[in-house]
Amino acid sequence: MRNHHERLKRALGAALALASVALLGGARPQAADPHPFGAGERAEYSVRLAGIGVGSGSLVVNGVETVAGEQTYHVTMRVSGGRGPFRVNDRFDSWIDVDGLFSRRFHQNQHEVRFRRNRTYDFNPERRTFRRENGETGSIPTDKPLDDVSFIYYARTLPLDVGDVYELHRYFKADGNPVTLRVVRRETVEVPAGRFRTVVVQPVIRTDGLFGKGGHAEIYFSDDERRIPVLIKTRVPVVGSLSMHLKSYRPPS
Repeated sequence: MRNHHERLKRALGAALALASVALLGGARPQAADPHPFGAGERAEYSVRLAGIGVGSGSLVVNGVETVAGEQTYHVTMRVSGGRGPFRVNDRFDSWIDVDGLFSRRFHQNQHEVRFRRNRTYDFNPERRTFRRENGETGSIPTDKPLDDVSFIYYARTLPLDVGDVYELHRYFKADGNPVTLRVVRRETVEVPAGRFRTVVVQPVIRTDGLFGKGGHAEIYFSDDERRIPVLIKTRVPVVGSLSMHLKSYRPPS
């Protein structure tokens, strides 16, 4: 009995010690990811141009990486395919601050028919400045910048009730603001991955990118807590309509 009491006292003492460390700001248990996405999430798509299947695409959260001393989700969006000279081969990489959900780095590598672009921006949100790979520097209009990919992930954290209109003055280029997200309807869609109830959002960025003002883009997010991008529709110069249809989805690891 005495040994039993001694074991209980030691266990209670250890528990109190751990509690004291936590209260004093020491080691704390790992919190669950508060976002509907996380490291290891992967969505694969079939790509259609003018309604014809011609390629593939993906949205991937590669992992958590450190940028300028801060933890970020490294996210990659790829779109490739086409016929003959009418081809699209785009890759966008965004490093999204884990806590603030804003961009700390953005890379564009686009090849759409005769349009080409390859550049990287490193943001210093605290100073509202950027630096490019060629040494160019400049200012950004916000301390929580969003780019063409990070705003998709940021949108997944919003309520997205039909009729909502979000005007976000957070695009990293001043002339791209405001980014407007209109929640226009609910719709059930069939894609290769199955049948999904979705909430449809029309994004408008005042640029010439995938979600530019003239692109008439729509993103169909799954109507559940995951907000998976199930279907993405837009237009690209010369080629015309482009759509990405979910083929498979792997949740965060």
